[in-house]
Amino acid sequence: MQGETVGVGVTGYYLIGFVAFFVSLAVSAWLRATYARWSRVQNASGLTGAEVAHAILRANNITNVRVERVPGQLSDHYDPIKRVVRLSDGIYGRASVAGMAVAAHEVGHAIQHARAYAPLQWRSALAPVANIGSQFGLLAAMMGLFLGATGMLNLGILLFSAAVLFQVITLPVEFDASRRALVQLNQLGLVTQRDTGGARSVLTAAAMTYVAAAATSIAYLLYFIMASRR
Repeated sequence: MQGETVGVGVTGYYLIGFVAFFVSLAVSAWLRATYARWSRVQNASGLTGAEVAHAILRANNITNVRVERVPGQLSDHYDPIKRVVRLSDGIYGRASVAGMAVAAHEVGHAIQHARAYAPLQWRSALAPVANIGSQFGLLAAMMGLFLGATGMLNLGILLFSAAVLFQVITLPVEFDASRRALVQLNQLGLVTQRDTGGARSVLTAAAMTYVAAAATSIAYLLYFIMASRR
C-alpha cells in the first residue's frame, strides 16, 4: 500500500512538472516575442535605456544609485545592496520602446528602495532564508516523497515554504515597479500613446514570468502538503 501511495505521489509530481514546463515555455516565448517586437521600434523621445534611467533618477532626486551596463539579454536588474541599476546591452545603449520600458521598470525598484516600499523590504529580509529553501527545500521534499520518508518530506515543505513566500511577495514588488515605470514615463513626457502601449505590453509579458513561477511553486507546495497527509 505504501509503495502504491508513493507511486501515485511520484506521478503527480511529474504531472505538475510537465504542465509547469509548457506553461513556462509559453510565457517565455511570449516575453521574447514581445520584447523582440518593441526592441525594433524606436521610442519617440530618442533616449537610450541608460538615459531614461538617469532622467527618472534625477526627477526623483535619487543621487546615490548608479546605472551600469551588464552583458546578456534580459539580464536587467536592480541591486539594492550596491544600489546599482544594471541594464543589459540591448537596453543600455538603444533608444527602443522595450529599452525604455525595462530601464524605467528597474529604476522603479530603486524608487521603491528610496521610498522604503514595504513589500520590497519584506522580500529583502526573506531572501537569505528563501535562498536556502529554494536550494534544499524542493530537493528534501522530493526525496521524502520518493523514499516515503515523512520527516524529510515535512522538512522540505518547511524550507520550500520560505521560497514560495518569497515568490509571492515578489509579485506586488514587480507589478508596483511596472506601475511606477509607466507613471514616471508619462509624467516626464517621455512617451507617446503608442510608446505607452508598447511599454505596457513588454512589462506585462515580463510580469507574467513571475506569475507563472509563483503559480508553479504554489502548486508544488500544495501537492507536497497533501502528500504529507496521506
